[in-house]
Amino acid sequence: MADAAPGDAAVPEVTFDTDPGRYRHWRLEVDGELAYLRLDVDEAGGLVPGYELKMNSYDLGVDIELYDASQRLRFSHPEVRAVVLTSAKDRNFCAGANIRMLAQSPHPWKVNFCKFTNETRNGIEDATAHSGQTWIAAVNGTAAGGGYEMALACEKILLLDDNSSAVSLPEVPLLGVLPGTGGLTRVTDKRHVRKDRADCFATRSEGARGKQAVEWKLVDEVVPKRAWDETVRERAAQAAAGSSRPAAGSGAVGVELPPLSPEVTADGIAYRHVRAVFDRERGLVEITVYGPEGDVPDTVERVHELGADFWALAMTRELDDLILRLRSNELELGTWVLRTRGDVEDALAFEHVISRYSIAEHGREADWLVNEIRHYFKRVLKRLDVTSRSLIALIEPGSCFAGSLLELALACDRQYMLDSLLEDDGEEGEPAQIVLSASNFGTFPMGNGLSRLSSRFWCGGSAMDDEGEHVARLRQETGRRIEAAEALELGLVTEAPDDIDWDDEVRIMLEERASLSPDALTGMEANLRFVGPETMESRIFSRLTAWQNWIFVRPNASGPDGALRRYGTGRRADFDRTRV
Repeated sequence: MADAAPGDAAVPEVTFDTDPGRYRHWRLEVDGELAYLRLDVDEAGGLVPGYELKMNSYDLGVDIELYDASQRLRFSHPEVRAVVLTSAKDRNFCAGANIRMLAQSPHPWKVNFCKFTNETRNGIEDATAHSGQTWIAAVNGTAAGGGYEMALACEKILLLDDNSSAVSLPEVPLLGVLPGTGGLTRVTDKRHVRKDRADCFATRSEGARGKQAVEWKLVDEVVPKRAWDETVRERAAQAAAGSSRPAAGSGAVGVELPPLSPEVTADGIAYRHVRAVFDRERGLVEITVYGPEGDVPDTVERVHELGADFWALAMTRELDDLILRLRSNELELGTWVLRTRGDVEDALAFEHVISRYSIAEHGREADWLVNEIRHYFKRVLKRLDVTSRSLIALIEPGSCFAGSLLELALACDRQYMLDSLLEDDGEEGEPAQIVLSASNFGTFPMGNGLSRLSSRFWCGGSAMDDEGEHVARLRQETGRRIEAAEALELGLVTEAPDDIDWDDEVRIMLEERASLSPDALTGMEANLRFVGPETMESRIFSRLTAWQNWIFVRPNASGPDGALRRYGTGRRADFDRTRV
């Protein structure tokens, strides 16, 4: 397997459910307000046969555990105010993505791996920014490539001063690829390294250590070995002191996140609140998100009592898992058709709970759990935004695209809304309706910093509060039910066929989509979804990873004589010197 050409390696069915009791690569220790997450990679624990995870290098399986740990720290440990990311191995923090894994993997595997890695690191930054859990990288050895990129996701980086510990981005000189999980962007945009120094750093395989690493702003501090443990703890305690997490003695209790255990068949995946049905002949998957049922909790105490069973959290976890499974395992289902089912008022009632308790106002502090649920749904919507599939929303009688659930439709490339009742609905049914709420105007921003409405009606502004005349008008429409003809007039849907044309128009549209080049669609959709200004996050996804994906299929990287294939063989790569 190690000598297989790219694309020859067997790709396993990937699942994303795990828990600390099953970790093979990470040690999670909670010590009061501090948590220590130590990378201790099992060399024999690769997700796919054919490579060993030497030198604390990682593959998708290592990242899945890191993502799980970051989620559990946010939801299950309200007492944790700072997280120390470090290594359990002497002299080796992390060697980055495993090169043998990259060399043998088919292109889609590389792309999904890098995308998930980026999303996980963006989630670490989100925890620091919005959860009061500051992440600190304690680099106690060599941090190369993706290992340094992991540290870059943290708020502060401490480097052991022992004449051997160093940070580096050696992808360009050694592998003929890019530090594609945020390294180039975070060095300049986040750490404000001068671009000429960034150029030197990214083409110097040995990297930087000691005082130079501090002078170039690649790390925040170098610490002598004799003071290492004490200094790391002091810096973590300093970060914890400014946290917004519940104070010690507050009685805050975390939420356990049980296994999702969906029903998985050849024809689909079914959770409690989310279902996906595969249509392999047409190359699409029909996804239905079911709105809340039963009594809506009207107090924050009830939300805590429900915990992981609270609809908003349960649905978000299920949708997150489904997106990840489909992206990794169902590559030929190129079109995702999104529907919702449920009562509009119930969906809005749940939203009111989220909006009431996730924001500090009128002398009341934001509730930590409700705040986490809000930001989790935001991150899942962002995951949908960067998914390389055609996204189509169908809004029909019985839908509950209201408020936060309307964001699912707004995330889609097109929205079709039925302008009447179908024959099966009878005369007593209600026509399809959507409802705008305050959450559609910035509660769940995209990676470009804009709301999905501002992205839809881009007016050339520079920030989310510069939303334009049309979006300002839409603010006046919040809270009321909008039917198809008016939704079309307001620009909230793409088409509004009546019951006579509905089936044919939807069918023809889906058939046309399936006839187009998947590669061209991916490029088109990625360009159209992100309008306006760039942020560090949007640059990582829309610019850096796009170039990396292209470089991954070039002979200089992945060909038989390319740098990825010849790494570690003692033979230099044979580059085609033509600039393209």
